[in-house]
Amino acid sequence: MADFNFKKWNLILGWLAFLIAFITYSLTVEPTVSFWDAGEYILTSSKLQVGHPPGAPFFQMMGAFFSIFATDATQIGLMINMMSATASAFAILFMFWTIVLLIQQVAKTDTKTSKNQQIAILGAAFVGSLSFAFTDSFWFNAVETEVYAMATLILAVMFYLGLRWQNDMFTPRGNKWLVLISFIVGLSFGVHFLGLLTIPSIGLIYFFKNYKTVTVKNFILANVAGVAILLFVFKLLAPNILRYFSALEIFFVNSVGLPFNSGSVIAFIALVAFVYLGLNYTRKKGYIYLNTGLLCITFVVVGFSSWLLLPIRANANVTVNENNPSSARELLAYYNLEQYPKTHLFYGPQFTDQYAGLDENQPYIDDKPKYEKDKTAGKYVIVNDYKDGLQNYNSEHASFLPRMWSSEHAENYMMFSGFLEFSIKSEYQMQNDLRAIINDFKGAVANGDVDYEDYTAFLKKYGRYIDIQKPSLLQNIYYLFDYQIGYMYWRYFMWNFTGRQDDVQGKFDLHGNWISGISFIDTYFLGISQDNLPSDVLNNKARNTYYFLPLLLGFIGLFFLFNRDKKLFWTMLVFFLFTGIAIQVYTNVRPFEPRERDYSLVGSFYVFALWIGFGVFAIFEKLSSYTKTNLLAPIVSGVCLIAVPGILISQNWDDHDRSKRETAHAMAIQYLESCDPNAIIFTIGDNDTFPLWYAQEIEGIRRDVRVVCTSLLNVDWYIDQMKRKAYESDPIPSALTHDQFKWGTRDYIIKEVVTNDTLSIDQFLGFITSDDPRTKYKHVLEQQGYDTSGQRRQDLNANYLPTEHVRIPVDKASVLKNGIVKAKDSTLIVPYIDIKIKGAALYKNRLLMLDIIANNNWERPIYFTGGAFGDEDYIWMKDYLQLDGLVYKLVPIKTPVAKDNPFDMGRIDSDKMYKMVTNWDWGNNGDPSMYHDVETRKNSLTYRGNLARLIEVLIQEGELEKAEEIADLAMAKMPVDLFGFYTLLEPYIGAYYELEATEKARKLYIDVSRKYQENLAYYSTLSDYNQSKHIQTIYNDIERYRSLVDVTAFYETEAFIKTEMGKFNSYLRLFTGEPEAEDLQDKEDMDSIVLDADES
Repeated sequence: MADFNFKKWNLILGWLAFLIAFITYSLTVEPTVSFWDAGEYILTSSKLQVGHPPGAPFFQMMGAFFSIFATDATQIGLMINMMSATASAFAILFMFWTIVLLIQQVAKTDTKTSKNQQIAILGAAFVGSLSFAFTDSFWFNAVETEVYAMATLILAVMFYLGLRWQNDMFTPRGNKWLVLISFIVGLSFGVHFLGLLTIPSIGLIYFFKNYKTVTVKNFILANVAGVAILLFVFKLLAPNILRYFSALEIFFVNSVGLPFNSGSVIAFIALVAFVYLGLNYTRKKGYIYLNTGLLCITFVVVGFSSWLLLPIRANANVTVNENNPSSARELLAYYNLEQYPKTHLFYGPQFTDQYAGLDENQPYIDDKPKYEKDKTAGKYVIVNDYKDGLQNYNSEHASFLPRMWSSEHAENYMMFSGFLEFSIKSEYQMQNDLRAIINDFKGAVANGDVDYEDYTAFLKKYGRYIDIQKPSLLQNIYYLFDYQIGYMYWRYFMWNFTGRQDDVQGKFDLHGNWISGISFIDTYFLGISQDNLPSDVLNNKARNTYYFLPLLLGFIGLFFLFNRDKKLFWTMLVFFLFTGIAIQVYTNVRPFEPRERDYSLVGSFYVFALWIGFGVFAIFEKLSSYTKTNLLAPIVSGVCLIAVPGILISQNWDDHDRSKRETAHAMAIQYLESCDPNAIIFTIGDNDTFPLWYAQEIEGIRRDVRVVCTSLLNVDWYIDQMKRKAYESDPIPSALTHDQFKWGTRDYIIKEVVTNDTLSIDQFLGFITSDDPRTKYKHVLEQQGYDTSGQRRQDLNANYLPTEHVRIPVDKASVLKNGIVKAKDSTLIVPYIDIKIKGAALYKNRLLMLDIIANNNWERPIYFTGGAFGDEDYIWMKDYLQLDGLVYKLVPIKTPVAKDNPFDMGRIDSDKMYKMVTNWDWGNNGDPSMYHDVETRKNSLTYRGNLARLIEVLIQEGELEKAEEIADLAMAKMPVDLFGFYTLLEPYIGAYYELEATEKARKLYIDVSRKYQENLAYYSTLSDYNQSKHIQTIYNDIERYRSLVDVTAFYETEAFIKTEMGKFNSYLRLFTGEPEAEDLQDKEDMDSIVLDADES
């Protein structure tokens, strides 16, 4: 024993675990911006700007510190990504020491603890911490700029400090750990709320330490108290501090007449005085617990003070200033996420509320008052008519535990509730036409001719005539357990400790499921054979199999702990439940989210990895009863190290290695470089906005282009920012004043068509922004003889659309002068553009887009990213587009969209687009050693589609060499095996044939046809039940394969065509069972396959 220094080795091995994790993450970290929120976090961190609510100011401060180490602007993204890597490595360090402390509690230790046992404790900690380091979700967070890596560090530190407090609780100044925990709690508000979920488990640590006798009563009270403290900190302390500052700010400015921010200063001084006096008083009086409690709250507030960054930077009018939290009241709204839809956890509306109409008893409720600074009056003024400002939900469609709540996901909810029952309302039962419509629809449903999307459309259309039955409580509970917990938690849990099928988002289909690598088990749980899988499935880099080894070791540790120390077991179980299942219950997950959400649940995976550490020690203890060899602990630790962390890192490395991926960065530059100078580009969401922000803000690329995110263009603070100059980008050309688009004003303008005349856009905008009583909805209702006494004030005083036809004039001279259209195409320029506004209302973001169009007068080029395909996304001008690289340019040349191919929008200037494409930096696209993640692969839809259209135009223009060059470029940068989406390759096969590059055409044809052959060969081995279940997928592959063969029929030799048709028919016979002489040739024959399967 004398020669083994446990404390020294505890430090050495802890830092070794840190070093291994840090090196791993450093080698696999993304070198620049990535998709989703990363671009926003990088730029708001480096430049201390204001990101989306609920904010992460401490995270941003740390990011600004890390960005200092960048040698140039292009390295800033890497440095802030390294912040996540560093935070994750530190989480592993504290996790190692946590496992040591935990096992020391349950091990049969005394002053004569054997060296072997001490080695076993250290080995268990080493295996447990590295197991977590290499798990799927945690590693994903560690190599990009997101808050979850630092949030996990905070969680790990807080639990470690809780254990240190437990050990020193009865020593002098032992509560120093509690005070430090309180400070970390405050810091967590500046990163993510995940760390707060350790509070209930820390509360149980205190309870079990102080109450040796545990009864049912005090046990329940202890758990309730832990949750109460969590709710106090999260829901009462932080928001009420902001309310306190907000109330005093408004009082001293509005009532006393002091300058803006005076109330906040006075509130701060009063708070400091209260804390000082309170601490001084309780110390003098000897109120130890009260003093400690006040000290803890004080340090929570000190940690929370990172939030001061947000109003400070908001008042600096930084370029990215989301929600503009420039005052105490606006900061409170920012914290409370007031811009997002409200969710109801325990009682509230279900998704069927959208069909029900107004509530009979209380149709409207008050909105929250929106304060703005009136700098002329020197006061805060309420700008919205908030009384009865919000439509209330219909109480008939409210229920307890409303799990199925989102109106945007109705068809997906019906996957769990089934088709909703409905009946005709009594007042309409005598309308024969309506009864016939509904009977026909119910007949179509019974015949299987209606899917959930069709059913939802019918309910929306006829909702006012029918009573729709809301989902029952049992259906909501079923959805909770089947989807929110079963699919959206358990599936993620099994990804991390058993294995993952692939990286394609799962939607209860053949993607995104958990697997183990043990064929018969996977076949049983997936319900489909795992033999003879297609190469696309087997070669997906995210297909990771761990053979249940991490899961088994974790369960061994869990049961070992349950048998050894039930108090600690319960503490950790609560920790596990709060960081996993409770998150899914609280966030009330919808089907289906835009992407997988496993990254937010890493806290529970952290707890399970602690049990993996216990599992190693449990195996050691069990074997130690059979052998006393001094090599037992090293052997057990070594075997477990290979079996769990070893298999995790070997399986997960390839799909977590982002070291070469620059695809988001390349895409952002391609979007910006596709624009002409001084352009305006309308974007849609995260992935076509945040990378562009990053490129402009961090690397200074194309700052002359004004990026306008239409998802944000419906809020006043963003419109105000768009009307200011940013770098070299001029303000948007807009005539609307702040009063005309302020909060609660013209959020939507209802369409009430009173004329079919076409108004000029100036007349149109003048009408819907006018304060003339004749332009208000009240006037048109009175003109039509309606009684307006029961109408809401806000609706009556709102403007309306008198027509849906609007004419946009075209100044040909301005178009040519500003290069919107080349001179050679001047004869194609139309004198005006007529648009038809569809839908029941015009929303604020579309109003602003029309305002920009009206005031631009064809001076600045205007583009759309193509991130969506709705008519309104292009302001109803799809027929007036020009495809330039990745973007669509608005041009006054009519190019009607073909009805049979609605995604091919706009004309093409082949010279211009060719020069763009050949100068693109593709960001390592096509490098087989780079992991092409699902978002990178999805982008190929745009790239392949746009380049195929360019090739088509070049061929038509006789530019055959250029056409082949572009085709070769597309194949080099988006190889068949790496990108999928094979239907988009058909035009390239045809193009190669057109270019007489027959060998290239044949090779591409063979490569793609092989994919369909593999799929069909696999499906042919399935049972009749599974073939019937997946008949649509089989049918699609047959159709696509047939289409591919048809392409060759136009160009190939008779022998080649006969051979390939023979192959096709041989695969078709796998499903028809027809003899060779009766090959199916017609589409109708294949349709019969589907019908037969449906009938079976």
